[in-house]
Amino acid sequence: MRILTAAALLPALFLMHYIYRLDRIEKEPLGLLIRLVGAGALSCFPAAFAESSLISLASNHIDVNSELYAFVTAFLIVAICEEGVKFIALKLFTWNNDEFNCNFDGIVYAVFVSLGFAALENVMYVQQYGLSVAVSRAILSVPGHMTFSIFMGHYYSKAKKSMLLGRQSEARHYLRVSYIIAVLLHGFYDYCLMSTYDYLYYVFFAFVVILDILSIRKVKEESANDGPFAAWPVY
Repeated sequence: MRILTAAALLPALFLMHYIYRLDRIEKEPLGLLIRLVGAGALSCFPAAFAESSLISLASNHIDVNSELYAFVTAFLIVAICEEGVKFIALKLFTWNNDEFNCNFDGIVYAVFVSLGFAALENVMYVQQYGLSVAVSRAILSVPGHMTFSIFMGHYYSKAKKSMLLGRQSEARHYLRVSYIIAVLLHGFYDYCLMSTYDYLYYVFFAFVVILDILSIRKVKEESANDGPFAAWPVY
């Protein structure tokens, strides 16, 4: 049991450490980061309840073997629910927090919430299916959650900066983009796996590689150019 739990948690812990090291200007308080991980983990439960209810509803009206069912499940149920609860947790714990004062902070916060979610989800999968799923989820699922959150966090920081400058409509725009881009990335990731079209398996692996490359470039670029909001222009 301990081996299964460790195998499930290690990928998320490794990625948290990677992002934490890149936060070079002002390290975020460990207490805040722990709360974000906890909030992300707890958000699994409302997400699971909403998903199961909506999937049950969808299966009563749509052929479960159809392409429409795969699309609805991936984009309109799983992606919206999971990224939604993570976004709510992120905003509740950080939007008005005085520690949220640098460009890279949004990425750190979003990643820690998302990896808290991914860690608990991974524990449940590994406990249920064993070590056979631990490797594939360590390579694909856990990093997938992180990559979605990197783009969420990037626009989340833009929203915070805009709000501080008094640009309320711009801040609301970036908040919407922050959530929507995570939903679209997550939805496409899941849709490729749920689709009845075999060629989308190849698209899926290409998508994962490209997304991983773009995510690594994004976090390194944001880390290198990090600074207090007062010195960071909004583009």
